[in-house]
Amino acid sequence: MDNGETDAILVARVRRGDSRAFDQLVRRHLRAAHAVARARLDIPGDADDVCQDAFIKALERIDDCRNPDGFRAWLLTIVRNTAHNHRDYQRVRATTPIETAFSAASRDDPFADARNAELRGRLSDAMEHLTDLQRKVLVLYDLEGWRHGEIARELGISAGSSRVHLHVARKAMRKRLSSTLALGSL
Repeated sequence: MDNGETDAILVARVRRGDSRAFDQLVRRHLRAAHAVARARLDIPGDADDVCQDAFIKALERIDDCRNPDGFRAWLLTIVRNTAHNHRDYQRVRATTPIETAFSAASRDDPFADARNAELRGRLSDAMEHLTDLQRKVLVLYDLEGWRHGEIARELGISAGSSRVHLHVARKAMRKRLSSTLALGSL
């Protein structure tokens, strides 16, 4: 229910800690934010996540909104930037799944099979050093292709927590694999 208050009045109320005012801003601008996000993304289904992240950023940075009457423009800039960052992140992440790399070995090349077996061993060893939750998130996201919302529901955590566990797990895997590769080349 929109009570006719201007964005500036609602922003002032949010700055005083009124969460209902922020809910009104979300309802008022969600459709436009979603349209902007969809237009910027390669996968339109990611627009919900981008909008959620953008609204959280807007709430966290509400004091940075210099012109409360221009809240809509300020918010849509956050949405555009969030969508752009999300799209770039997805492109960087786009890789061949691990199981595809394993099955790519030629049956006529025993050296390729040996290298792949060695790589499988290193990956398994590196995964043993992750926490159970990090390992589950990594497998569900990277191998099974689940989205963070699905992982969150399955594991009883938030989507943001899923993202953090995935980031930490990948970082640990990179560190572990780069050190084992460096040791193997000595």
